[in-house]
Amino acid sequence: MKTRLIAVLLALAVELLLLRLGLWQLQRGREKEAQLQAVATALAEKRAVPLADALARPEAYQWTAAELRFLPEPLLLLDNQRRGERVGVSVFQQAVAGDGTALLVDLGWLPVSGDRQLPKPAALSGTHRVQGLLLPPPSAGLAMGPAYSVQADGSWLLTRIDREALQAGLKHGLAARVLRPDPAERIGFARDLQVQANTLPPEKHRGYALQWFGLAAAFAVLCIGFWRRKENAGG
Repeated sequence: MKTRLIAVLLALAVELLLLRLGLWQLQRGREKEAQLQAVATALAEKRAVPLADALARPEAYQWTAAELRFLPEPLLLLDNQRRGERVGVSVFQQAVAGDGTALLVDLGWLPVSGDRQLPKPAALSGTHRVQGLLLPPPSAGLAMGPAYSVQADGSWLLTRIDREALQAGLKHGLAARVLRPDPAERIGFARDLQVQANTLPPEKHRGYALQWFGLAAAFAVLCIGFWRRKENAGG
């Protein structure tokens, strides 16, 4: 009797896990759908909110404009960023607004060669009038190992954008969001205003949710059939 109870509890635990994974995928799909809608609204209007006002508001995606003074060092190279079929780095540079707020500016993407020779982009200098999309930094994903390593040329190679780790290393605060300049701006490198280029789109999450729910249903049918056969056999 005890063995049977344990088996039932284990089966219920597996079933709940499968259902939970399906629900999580559905939730991620809804979050990303909302993300795309928010970006579409910001880009449709392109009403440039002053940076200080944009940072003070809770919305995650806003079109903004500001005079920014770029800090030359260090350049931050976010590794393993795809553009089409090619892999490279996204180049971020620190900039300071007129009120002293420091934030990261996403200057765009550069390819990494097959022998893993990193590009050596030139940093911007001076003050520039920049407009673009204010958005959360790329998702950190599963955080493993150090957030960055310092390269021989002084640039930092990032495995993820870990705001706390970067603030500790840079010894000053950073805004929670980053600014991606309008691709029409003549600064930086190849870039666009897509926000899900290196992650799964909503429809993929919905597809995975259906797979998890299908597994949950199949597992439930399997367990019910097993217990019925046990009962019929007198077990």
